[in-house]
Amino acid sequence: MKTLFFAAFALYAAAVILQFSGTAFRKEKLTKLAWFVFLGAFAVHTGFLIARGIAAKRLPLSNQFEFANAFAWGVALMLIVMRGRLRTDWLSVVAMPAALLVMTYAALQPMEIRDLMPALRSGWFGVHIGSAVLSYAAFVIAGSIGLRYLLALRKGDADKKALSQMDFLSYRMVAFGFLFLTIVIVSGAIWAEQAWSSFWSWDPKEVWALITWIIYAVFLHLRVRGRLRGKALAWYLVIAVPVVFFTFAGVNTLMHGMHTYG
Repeated sequence: MKTLFFAAFALYAAAVILQFSGTAFRKEKLTKLAWFVFLGAFAVHTGFLIARGIAAKRLPLSNQFEFANAFAWGVALMLIVMRGRLRTDWLSVVAMPAALLVMTYAALQPMEIRDLMPALRSGWFGVHIGSAVLSYAAFVIAGSIGLRYLLALRKGDADKKALSQMDFLSYRMVAFGFLFLTIVIVSGAIWAEQAWSSFWSWDPKEVWALITWIIYAVFLHLRVRGRLRGKALAWYLVIAVPVVFFTFAGVNTLMHGMHTYG
């Protein structure tokens, strides 16, 4: 299985290099090749997830390596869906590196398969953690769109229609991620009551999940009310991504709590 993982990692890295090279030198053949390599990486990555799940006899989402691996897969999946349905080719230059970044973090974590801790043996396992994967991936894609928006403004290579599409897509991705983060928090509270006899314990992971939820709730409020538009919202999305990564990885690394194993 390690061969599959590192093969996927190498293909993601190759896709990023090809994408940057094609964009920098304006070589359309390189960017097309980058996309096919990325699709190959995703296929190998999917094979690894399936093999890991079969070997572990459970969903491969129980520890930091498995969650990071699924997180990277989720980012790649959303990029593929958006490019396929909406022809958002411009997103690849920022979203591909995001998937590679999360994959790199996963590669640095212990990869051994362990039995589920008693607290994780619940029907809420897949709902809670699977929703977190989709939520975080959506927020990273939204941040990637925000970054691409800012780059387009700086270079002056995007018309109003393209900028409007980026703004709308980022809003949709935040709304999608916010929905699933709400599911994460609600399902986590129910699960916590069953496992620890308390809906909310102010555990560091819980607190930072709530902080992340509030940050994106504020974004949606500002976007719907029209208080911020364009460049300001794009910067908001870019700055919010480090909070997502801290909730995902920083809490586990720097803070001790009941979710330390997660």
